[in-house]
Amino acid sequence: MTFLRRVVMLSRSRKSGRYSEARWANCARWIIQVSIALLVLLSLVHPSRAFAANPDLETVVTGSRQRIEKLDYRATGRLTRVEGDGKRTSYKFVAKAHWFPDGLRLLFEISGPASEKTSLLLQMSASGHVTIEAVLPGEKAASALPFERWNDPLVGTDFSYEDMVESYFFWKHQELLASEKYGARDCFVLKSVSDSQDRTYYDSVTSWIDRGILFPVHVVKTLRGKGQQKEFIYYGLRQVGGAWSASQVEASLKGKPGSSILVIEGGSGKANLGRKDFVISQSNAQAEKAK
Repeated sequence: MTFLRRVVMLSRSRKSGRYSEARWANCARWIIQVSIALLVLLSLVHPSRAFAANPDLETVVTGSRQRIEKLDYRATGRLTRVEGDGKRTSYKFVAKAHWFPDGLRLLFEISGPASEKTSLLLQMSASGHVTIEAVLPGEKAASALPFERWNDPLVGTDFSYEDMVESYFFWKHQELLASEKYGARDCFVLKSVSDSQDRTYYDSVTSWIDRGILFPVHVVKTLRGKGQQKEFIYYGLRQVGGAWSASQVEASLKGKPGSSILVIEGGSGKANLGRKDFVISQSNAQAEKAK
């Protein structure tokens, strides 16, 4: 309102001869430039206003982030690679996750058929920044997993190291596509697009999210620069301790025979975990003592 009032005053002054034509034009141009600059600044300070024009987008993104921010579980299960000819290779795993004030911590430990063990500690900040530490077979101490390895197959399956955490819901660029049905479920369709600041191997991730429970039932990830797609299907959705989860997730690379299946066999949705539960080197040392 102040800027508009100033323009009106200048306009009246122009008519009364107090300002020359050139001076009035320069002042009006300055006011317009300042107004645009302030609007841009406000949009940066309040990025949530981007959701204001689409309340469904805000519902989906906020709901997905809040689901992750409430994680506090222990789980046990198996991870199986199913070849195109039906041959199966299975691994046992234990996992635990908790959202702390500084973000998510997820510890994932896999035991192989030959007693080999892989331990992963994934951490994600509230802004979606991810780091991964690992103790791989043959190693005795944890070390940072180089980004170049984040897309490697996890113990030979279709899941990569990066696939263990849903960081894409925290990317800045979120777009709601037309709603669709996936099977019998009515779904929001959310497209998350990465930018150069996001540490990821994916260009985009499209999620079919159940409208009633705001949990994904189908996810398609597109690899950067390759266009190759990876598909995830979530089965056996259930509510444990007030939080929704899937009892089984199947991953597959489009065009590649076979798939990989992650099955949850037991656990707790309210584990009351603390930071001491996420010391990867300590966890690995305890496992060595138990042998």
